Amino acid sequence: MSADIRKTMPEGFLWGASTSAYQVEGAAEEDGKKLSQMDILNRGTGFADASVASDHYHRYKEDIALMKECGFTAYRFSFSWSRIFPDGVGEVNPKGLEFYDNLVNELVANGIKPIPTIYHYDMPMALVDKYDGWISRQSVDDFVAYGEFLIRRYGDRIKDWLIINEQSIIVEFWKKKNYVPEKYHGDPQVKFQINHHMNLGQAKISKLIHELVEGGRSGAAIGYSPVYGLDSTPKNMLAMLNAEDLKNHFFLDIYFKGKYPVGAFRYLEEHGMAPVIEEGDMEIIREGMLDFLGVNYYASKCVRFPDADKNELTEAKSNLSGKKGAMGAYEVMPDFYQYMKNPNADTNDWDWTIDPTGMQYLLRDIYQRYEIPMIITENGLGARDVLEDGKVHDDYRIDYWTKHLQAIHRAIELGVDVRGFLPWSFVDVLSTSNGYQKRYGLVYVNRDDEDIKDLARIPKDSYYWYQKVIATNGSHCLEEE
Repeated sequence: MSADIRKTMPEGFLWGASTSAYQVEGAAEEDGKKLSQMDILNRGTGFADASVASDHYHRYKEDIALMKECGFTAYRFSFSWSRIFPDGVGEVNPKGLEFYDNLVNELVANGIKPIPTIYHYDMPMALVDKYDGWISRQSVDDFVAYGEFLIRRYGDRIKDWLIINEQSIIVEFWKKKNYVPEKYHGDPQVKFQINHHMNLGQAKISKLIHELVEGGRSGAAIGYSPVYGLDSTPKNMLAMLNAEDLKNHFFLDIYFKGKYPVGAFRYLEEHGMAPVIEEGDMEIIREGMLDFLGVNYYASKCVRFPDADKNELTEAKSNLSGKKGAMGAYEVMPDFYQYMKNPNADTNDWDWTIDPTGMQYLLRDIYQRYEIPMIITENGLGARDVLEDGKVHDDYRIDYWTKHLQAIHRAIELGVDVRGFLPWSFVDVLSTSNGYQKRYGLVYVNRDDEDIKDLARIPKDSYYWYQKVIATNGSHCLEEE
């Protein structure tokens, strides 16, 4: 194929990768930082905790040098709320602020666009102890104060802001992504109330970004799985519609239409799970709608209409063992939908469906509904990578990303506005449920759950492959062999 008609991503397409503060930084109680709820939740899992993680806090310059060598033009990270405000409110921690000043400035100096996430699961534990965190409406005001501080501090260098990471996952795994006191565990309404408070906080911060940042754009990173019906029977197609409404449109309609989808909301009302909405809340949400969407895509989902004997509320439970078929539980919403294994799709060892076609499907579906620009803010394959003779041969990850990038490119060819690819993750990070046995990084971090070792950075085969992809603006993996 001649050079002038080679397949590439659009001009200015952003290339990079993503991490989150509590999964990569470590230094959980250093230099004035206090604990977040994730620091607490990661303890006692049987895997590594977040106290050291991948030690990015002390090694950020080395990490940014590796990003630059790979050719990154963007890096998605998250601010740690409790590193900046150890008590969630009140006095700023100068050492924490110094770290983010240095991180942002180092990225800019190396020609790498900082794309921050303001909140990635890590509510300060001080606010959980004070008023049960996001369960309390007070969380909205405290979150907005934290967000406004960041916007004023970094708005001259950062224009694109992701406000909240994966509200959909926070709702689905509400007791794993929040520290929820036991008194609330039997009340599923609480998870939708948490979500509503997040929507209010996000809308208020979005409005501030528009007001305070010249050329500022607000977004959110959504954990998104397209939902397929088990088959074309009418009931199973109805289950597909129901699941799409409650698992996907329930979030994106708020972000880009300023309202909850009526069918899903009525269902929650019927089952006593709808959030309390106070007068003026929806006006606040409409005043702070978002400009773009970060898409976190790993796997598609499959549903059927619940059988009579399965028609009771069941919450999802992850596969923690990494043995195929060991899924803890599939979610069931009574008389609405029942998740199940897709019999027509392969999975990884943790029962996550491997479905590159789903990437094109969701991008086209989202764009058709909302016509908003998107950035892929997470996409990756968790695996038990093995270090052998100083190298990691992760051909499976290269294959995974190649097929997903080809799906993204086809969506772009068909008119979808996708502006970047920031997969999960840059270096190996602490997996929320699986420690360091489940790795995603372009760069291997030399540690395991039991032994911190030397934390050396070792680029994997996928790192060198990605370097070529970036250098050719995608054509290295888009051209058919």
